[in-house]
Amino acid sequence: MTALWITAALLVAGLAGWPVTALVFRLARTIDDKADAAKAAEEARKAAEDPAADVTVDAPHAETQSVDDELTAATDAPPSAGSAAEPPAPTQRILRGGAIIGILERLGVCLAILTGQPVAIAYIVAIKGLGRFAELKETPVAAERFIIGTLTSMLWAAGTAAAVKVLFLS
Repeated sequence: MTALWITAALLVAGLAGWPVTALVFRLARTIDDKADAAKAAEEARKAAEDPAADVTVDAPHAETQSVDDELTAATDAPPSAGSAAEPPAPTQRILRGGAIIGILERLGVCLAILTGQPVAIAYIVAIKGLGRFAELKETPVAAERFIIGTLTSMLWAAGTAAAVKVLFLS
């Protein structure tokens, strides 16, 4: 019966931890987006109150022509010179393999707690940090994502292991 509870704890910690981590990432992004919107609104309010911001600039003459008091587009510019013709810029994926590493991390943390070896958690964190060091050093977004994901995964795995150990293995 003990093996059944340990297996159940490992499955819950390893596989059910991914949606929890994804939810925390989404929550963190929502908070960041709200903070960015508030900052932009504050800057817009300050710009509206600034008397030096009441300066208007005339459009350059190369972009428009005046024919019989009508404003028309310049003849050398195509009417639809938008960004639709340009290919999208390639995006660089940060922290590749994070989902697999997260599952393994949660399994390791859960197993370490269930077997009474919490020191193994330090090894897991050290290996994960050393493996990601170059990416974390170069990209602040990756470092933030690494911290959020690691803490969420570890808390989920530790909570699952502790609950199973207290409720079913004592």
